[in-house]
Amino acid sequence: MHDAYRGLKILVTGGLGFIGSNLAIRLAELGAEVLIVDSMIPAYGGNPFNVQPVRKQLTINFSDIRDQHSLPFLIREQDMVFSLAGQVSHLDSMTNPMPDLEINCQSQLALLEACRHHNPDARIIFASTRQLYGRPQYLPVDEQHPLVPVDVNGINKLASEMYYSLYHQVYGIHTVSLRLTNTYGPRMDLRSDGKGFAGVFLRQALQGETIRLFGTGEQRRDFNYVDDVVEALLIAGHQTDLSGEVFNLGHEEHHSLSEFVETLARFTEFSHECVPFPPDRERIDIGDYYGSYQKFHDATGWRPQVNLATGLERSIAFFQEHQEQYL
Repeated sequence: MHDAYRGLKILVTGGLGFIGSNLAIRLAELGAEVLIVDSMIPAYGGNPFNVQPVRKQLTINFSDIRDQHSLPFLIREQDMVFSLAGQVSHLDSMTNPMPDLEINCQSQLALLEACRHHNPDARIIFASTRQLYGRPQYLPVDEQHPLVPVDVNGINKLASEMYYSLYHQVYGIHTVSLRLTNTYGPRMDLRSDGKGFAGVFLRQALQGETIRLFGTGEQRRDFNYVDDVVEALLIAGHQTDLSGEVFNLGHEEHHSLSEFVETLARFTEFSHECVPFPPDRERIDIGDYYGSYQKFHDATGWRPQVNLATGLERSIAFFQEHQEQYL
């Protein structure tokens, strides 16, 4: 499968961000011609250092995917598009909803329109989110679970995912959507508080600060190490019989937030405590969540290879080596 990427022209939106940069590095190592598009909007996680290992093997275009005039130029001649650019903060989507609408919804439709008119044969892999499900009605959550997002971010991601499915059904464009769960690992944006608790906890642990767990700390989650997510994206891009489908990612292991912190404490020293939920966060908290990736496994054979302890150990080692770039 991996040999199939050699020589392909591939566009990665959000390619200087966390998942995008890890994917871009892997694609460059596989011999693909990689074009990264990233807006470098402050606080959205873009970091040129993320692609330092392969900087000379790829092209970077600093532009915003909301710019509908540049999209046709960027999309032409690409064999594949990995649509990873996005605003990921659930809290920010509630306090400032319009940028979330523009980035997570309108820009995705603009990308599809650019492909329809200028490159209808391109394959598009969309990074969706488990946030579409809202508060789980049963566990593990599979793709048949009702979609009841609890914040603006989830609503916009749901609309985008439906656009991707629609453009496959109506125009025959090859699209695949992967609903990502809590992803962590090297090249995370640790400086922002808005990209999920994993990055915040890693930063606080590395700086020896006190980690504050909201509520009891017993909320359960599943976690994917970024290398496993990159592998899933590569499979979704290569395997042509997945067109029009939507898949969960996930992990058979699930852990409470307290267990996440206790595992982190094996590799660096810090303290932690439980504190009451801030009201603005409690209103959009989903409680326990862990998903079933059985559908994706049945279709592709993918299953996560990295457990939480191994992934956190690798993450801590990476960030300790490159503290000046991430802390």
